Amino acid sequence: MPNTVVRVAEVVEEAPGIRALRLVRADGLPFDPHPAGTHVDVIGPTGILRQYSLCGRPDDTSSLLIAVKREPDSRGGSEALHTVAENDKLEIGEFRNLLSLAPDADRHVLIAGGIGITPLLSLAYQLHADGAEFELHYFARSRESAAFVSLLEERAEFRDRVLLYFGVPRGEQPAVLAEVAAGLSSAAHVYTCGPEGFMEQVTGVFAPMVGETRVHVEHFTAAEIDPSGDRPFTVELDTGEVFEIPADRSILSVLTDNGIEVFKSCEEGICGSCVSGVLEGTPEHRDQCLSASDKASGDQMALCVSRARSEKLVIELY
Repeated sequence: MPNTVVRVAEVVEEAPGIRALRLVRADGLPFDPHPAGTHVDVIGPTGILRQYSLCGRPDDTSSLLIAVKREPDSRGGSEALHTVAENDKLEIGEFRNLLSLAPDADRHVLIAGGIGITPLLSLAYQLHADGAEFELHYFARSRESAAFVSLLEERAEFRDRVLLYFGVPRGEQPAVLAEVAAGLSSAAHVYTCGPEGFMEQVTGVFAPMVGETRVHVEHFTAAEIDPSGDRPFTVELDTGEVFEIPADRSILSVLTDNGIEVFKSCEEGICGSCVSGVLEGTPEHRDQCLSASDKASGDQMALCVSRARSEKLVIELY
């Protein structure tokens, strides 16, 4: 589907190096509704595409809110979005959601580290609207470096549900998290986003308490992959077409080179755009977009980074 042209309606400097952009459709139409936890491709003024979580109210179809952190080692994406001004035009792609709320949870625990507050803010809006039991724990280096603090403290739907932790060293965070985990039942679900090391600590603390499949993680960066042991394998599409995947090529690249249309975006295993069904065979998951339960089921995979444990995979393109 074609991208949608949007206009920057408002720019807010949320914290040093973090700015919030409110986007409206350039044609004046409303956006389609989107579930909490949705992210979207944003093409900035330099043409670089990056994924950003939608952190406004999911039921607000008049505008979208994203927060952009200027990364010091950025390849130009975040830096470019720190130059846009009100009324500038951008393009966005389709909505995608990889951080869905579990319908069977007796309590939802949201745990954010730094800029990881963005997708969890969307979940908090939805949980409040649903009347669900939830709490939001937000860790940041300092009050000054944290985004959306005033909103979290002042809005009625958040202020009694939010606990803020400023300046807690990484080594002391597991003890704080353990106190939170101690009060949960096995029916609780945990959602986390932030730096990789932070999310690993959250998973390490909560997975033994509620189960690994009940800890939901939203990644911003690709996993490091060692390709030294990669071997070739065969992929067959459900249409009957067969392709050989060399040890040094991805499924996605081979299919694309052979004229097979596969939706793609980040090509790093983060965004989930190339996730497809697995009908036969055993995938070797290397992505950061599928949940632990999705990977355990073995019925879908990210074609851009994941490979095969079996000699052959039969896949269905979504």
